[in-house]
Amino acid sequence: MNRIARTIGPAVLLLAAFFSLLIALVVGGGANPALIADPGAAVRFGLPIARMIVDLAAAATIGGLALATIGFSRTAREWDRAIDVAAGAAGVWTVASVVATFFTFLSVAGSQVSLDEQFGQSMGVFLTGTDLGLAWLVTVLVAAAVTVLCFAVRSRGMVALTAGVSMVGLIPLAQQGHAAGTASHDAAVTALGLHLVGAALWVGGLVMLALVRPVLDADRLPFVVGRYSSIALGCFVLVAVSGTASAQIRVGTFPNLLTPYGILVLVKIGAIVAMGVLGAVQRRRAIRALSTRPEGRRTFWVLVVTELAVMGVASGFAAALGRTETPTDQIALSKTTDPTPAELLTDDPLPHAPGAWGWLTAWNVDLFWLMAAVLLAATYTAGVVRLRRRGATWPVRRQVAAGIAVVCLVLATSGSLHTYDRFLVSANVGAHVLLGLVVPALAWAAAPVRLVRAAVHPRDDGSTGVREWTGVLVDNAVVRYLVQPFPAFVLLAAVWWVYFDTQVLRWSVSDPTGRTVVDVVFLLVGIIALPGLLTPVAAGAGRASRSAAVVRIVGGVVVAAGLVSLGVAMRGPLGLLQASWFGAMGRTWGPDPLVDQARGGAVLVVAGVALLVLVVVVVLVRLRRDGAATAAGAGAGASRSAVPRSVRDEAAAPDHGTDVEHGGRMVRGRDHGSTSSHIADPDDDFDDESPDSDVARTESADHVDAPGTEAEAIRASRPGPDHGAGAP
Repeated sequence: MNRIARTIGPAVLLLAAFFSLLIALVVGGGANPALIADPGAAVRFGLPIARMIVDLAAAATIGGLALATIGFSRTAREWDRAIDVAAGAAGVWTVASVVATFFTFLSVAGSQVSLDEQFGQSMGVFLTGTDLGLAWLVTVLVAAAVTVLCFAVRSRGMVALTAGVSMVGLIPLAQQGHAAGTASHDAAVTALGLHLVGAALWVGGLVMLALVRPVLDADRLPFVVGRYSSIALGCFVLVAVSGTASAQIRVGTFPNLLTPYGILVLVKIGAIVAMGVLGAVQRRRAIRALSTRPEGRRTFWVLVVTELAVMGVASGFAAALGRTETPTDQIALSKTTDPTPAELLTDDPLPHAPGAWGWLTAWNVDLFWLMAAVLLAATYTAGVVRLRRRGATWPVRRQVAAGIAVVCLVLATSGSLHTYDRFLVSANVGAHVLLGLVVPALAWAAAPVRLVRAAVHPRDDGSTGVREWTGVLVDNAVVRYLVQPFPAFVLLAAVWWVYFDTQVLRWSVSDPTGRTVVDVVFLLVGIIALPGLLTPVAAGAGRASRSAAVVRIVGGVVVAAGLVSLGVAMRGPLGLLQASWFGAMGRTWGPDPLVDQARGGAVLVVAGVALLVLVVVVVLVRLRRDGAATAAGAGAGASRSAVPRSVRDEAAAPDHGTDVEHGGRMVRGRDHGSTSSHIADPDDDFDDESPDSDVARTESADHVDAPGTEAEAIRASRPGPDHGAGAP
């Protein structure tokens, strides 16, 4: 059955997708002849078929590389086989993209294939002078680059980088079809992009699992399938949510579900639900049967083939939807007969005046950031719950900080600030203050890296899980350089000037991709710089020092000076930022654009001063507490030396009965095999590790042997070495 699954499974996927596509094209009318300049039946049917192959090949590449980076052992044959399969899929992706590009040109131009000079010139203009042609050109180039990389690289980091590059190839695909140049452009692009990512990881991972099975050891199969199942669960949620948002934009009302487009949507919804049910059965029963009953493998592979068939149906109908006319009006507001200035600039109507309640109730959900916030909250909660099940605890104040950070992230990217940040400079400033300063500071207080070290088991099968990837990122040479005081503080101060005093601001407010990129940059810069700013521990040291405290306070002054100077400049010297945008919105409510910008400048001044005060308070309190702890340790050492050796030996005998509190931490007692521990901090409020300190490294934390340290509590919560292969 295993051999049948690995040979028949991908074939079933392709056949199901092909026949579903043909049926959907007939039902939806996606291959009907055009009334004017019909390109012919070969193009009408060839284009959606080529697009379907592009989608499936991209999914096999992206999902396969993603599964390899987190599920396969780099020391086993499965690693090389997975990269080879991804290379082949990337090659098919490249060729299919070239064919789809050519058919797209013929469909848009409505012309027949010709060898004359005008045909070549027209195609050149299409590829370089139109958004649709550029999107396909980028797709071809990305697919070709991924193909070359898959043949050239084998290291863990480069394979992960190749997976990231391959995901970039989905961006131009998301900007095609009904999403581009139509109403609700931003929301449509985001929803379709997330839908493509979720589908690629889901479908591609299962295809890779079937193709790599011959070289996968039988005893490791349950672990690898379990890791894929976790990915598939997240992908199901992502595909369902993004698909619902996308359908709402294109279908509109419930009666439109009875149109040809709506019928195709209903069939696709049914396929996704069926895939979810099959995944649930696989997760609850089949995976357990793999590890307990050898005969249970037949049931598992039957489920795999069945799920691939359903995935083929969903893929075929998805490709046909891109060629089917939507029942709702998809004309962008800027292309209507009498658009307002705001509609011309943003393709969205000018929102109402916020008022007192508007700042609390005006929501404009960004699906990308909302799903990211849900993922972060779910991951953090899972880590806390896992510790709790082992009898360990995680500080409540860290959980509160994590919760507030997630709320602030949602408010900045989907709340009222997001609603008005394209129309008001002050709202734009407020959103980025939350993203670049407040959320990173709260993330530092939540200590997610410590939670990963404490909650996630290390793997011993050569694969790379959450804990291992966290260590790779923390120990990366570039990251370790950027978290050094000088580059971190300068970067945090300069990013605000670069954004507001250049064309980056215009790119952010006018393009959804630009907005997402800018938001990610602000968040990453804050996460890199603020922990070092708030932790007065020098490189290689374990405790705060006066010299490190002085460096952090000076850094706080530098960052505050950057924020305050920009805020002052926005109140006059800079003039109106992007006057052709913020000054041309045609607002009839709210303050004058220059007055509104001055308010934004005041927000920056307050943020700079507040940040400096926070740095000074945190650094001084930490310095005082570490000094007190050092003095207490020295006093304890002196007292110990004054006690006779016989008494010291008796006191040093282990207590097997109860847990002992040492230095604010609970050290495990060994009576009755107790494994309860408390993951506590060296102090009550602040981290004891600087991000630029060797103490912050995962490996160092794992080898600290002093009793009562956090490392001991972490080790107490770990399983034995035989559990490493099953770690997430």
